[in-house]
Amino acid sequence: MSEKETKKQNVLGGAIVLVVATALVKVIGAIYKIPLTSIIGSLGRGYFASAYNIYTPIYAISMAGLPVAVSTIVSRNVALGKYRDVKQVLKVTFPLFLLLGLVGTGAMFIAAKPYVDSVGSPLALYSVFAIAPSILFCCVMSTYRGYYEGLSNMYPTAISQVIESLGKLIFGLSLSKLVISYSFKQIEATGAVFGTVIEQESDTAIVYAMAAAAAIVGVTLGTVFACIYTILRHKIKKDGITQEKLVNSPLAGTKKSTMKEIIAIAVPTAISSLVLNITNFIDTWMIQNRLESVVSRHFDEIMSIYGDSITAASVAKENIHTFLYGAYDTTMDFKNLIPTIMMTLGVSAIPIISGAMAKKDHKLVGDTVNTVFRMTMLIALPAGAGFMALSGPILTLLYEGTANEPGISVAAPVMALYGLMMAILTLSAPLTNILQAIGRADVPAKSLALGCGIKIGLNYLLIGIPSINVNGAVFGTAAFYLFCIIYNYAVLKKETGVKIDLKTVIIKPLIASVLCGAAAYGVYMVVANMVGLGNTLGCLAGIAVAVLVYGISVLLMKTLVKNDILMLPKGEKIAKILEKYKLIV
Repeated sequence: MSEKETKKQNVLGGAIVLVVATALVKVIGAIYKIPLTSIIGSLGRGYFASAYNIYTPIYAISMAGLPVAVSTIVSRNVALGKYRDVKQVLKVTFPLFLLLGLVGTGAMFIAAKPYVDSVGSPLALYSVFAIAPSILFCCVMSTYRGYYEGLSNMYPTAISQVIESLGKLIFGLSLSKLVISYSFKQIEATGAVFGTVIEQESDTAIVYAMAAAAAIVGVTLGTVFACIYTILRHKIKKDGITQEKLVNSPLAGTKKSTMKEIIAIAVPTAISSLVLNITNFIDTWMIQNRLESVVSRHFDEIMSIYGDSITAASVAKENIHTFLYGAYDTTMDFKNLIPTIMMTLGVSAIPIISGAMAKKDHKLVGDTVNTVFRMTMLIALPAGAGFMALSGPILTLLYEGTANEPGISVAAPVMALYGLMMAILTLSAPLTNILQAIGRADVPAKSLALGCGIKIGLNYLLIGIPSINVNGAVFGTAAFYLFCIIYNYAVLKKETGVKIDLKTVIIKPLIASVLCGAAAYGVYMVVANMVGLGNTLGCLAGIAVAVLVYGISVLLMKTLVKNDILMLPKGEKIAKILEKYKLIV
């Protein structure tokens, strides 16, 4: 990437590169997970989710803090013209990432059996084994991702993400479908498969467990190909740092000092990610155990709520908690959609804010923070309103007529609740990145640790109430993120003096989002029910009109800010047009 191209990647320029990639990844992920769920059903999805939920905390221990540390230190050195130090960062971190990847993979193999037994899902063991090697390849790949992000070059990260997802799609779906096809042919021919005699439909759990593991093999293969891409890209295209820059750069510090600098940022950042992922791990363990408990103690009441779904899915009593958890996990695709996309704003803001802090440019810090917050709310609030208004119709559109259809009635209320809390869920990650960029990576670790107690307590209490059951996990999650946001923002304001423009960041987007949600629901009800055109057309029409209503509302209320528009590709031309009609401030 040329110097000119790198300079053009400001906070929104870099974010757009990652947003496009993330959007592609999410589309590929939907193409992967929707038919995958149709293939393996809610039971298989439960095994799939169980593997992911032990994978994420070990992944966090292995490498979560290091890419942020690399990006922060590289961008700081670039801002000060210390290019020899930039080069040294990569030399120091590569062997460290490699070692951590090996340790993380080994730890996952060791922890697999105790974990699956503890959550009452021993057949998830195959999926855990299948995903363990991906930690190694992710760690190596993240060396280069963090390095290039610090150079404000988001393309290596973006392209490797797409490669990773394509590998998962191609191999994951093919292998899982192959396992399902092979299994039922074996059952038909011999009455047994994978060493298990199949006497009734509930005995086929082993089939879905192996199919889930096959799907996860695709995930691991995706990381292998993405890792190969990042290594080859660096060897062939290099990093854009010229010999002239190196010659004019001061001598690099010692490797020991570079390592200390990395550790100073990486350790608290890793602790933050670790706390968050351990919280999610405890969450997964607790949800399944509390569901198992509530089903056992209040079986009749649970059946009165979900009996039709459980019967339609032909789930044995001992697997009902896994079925409910699998249906709940289906909503995670929607709950994480917007936060994952908007996380790119935080990632792209790290080099900008870190460089500004190195130069003591507090105005740039404030402007960047407001841009990140405003863009986050402009996307998260209407998306949440849409999920609230159309949770049932969207799930029906995607899963009607599939193996996952019985889980829709369980998942729809959960999805609607997460829609209500979407802004809280989405803002957390960019705010954490901003604190890391200003040198306060310790703060998210503290807030997450305190918030973890709130989440665990609420989950235990609420999920144990049979009338609330799995929906209680949503309230615990919302309380957790809300506490962290309040705590982290208080520190950010104290450290930087940044002031948030409440009118353009919260009030105007919220009003437009309420109109958006109302339009989506109203149009759906008219088209699907009153006119009788059915769920699909009603859902699509509701979404289309909601987008139109939201766009018009945002423009008429002058929610957009000129400085933000100027950061976009062709921003000057767009800003002139909007100014002409007095649609921006």
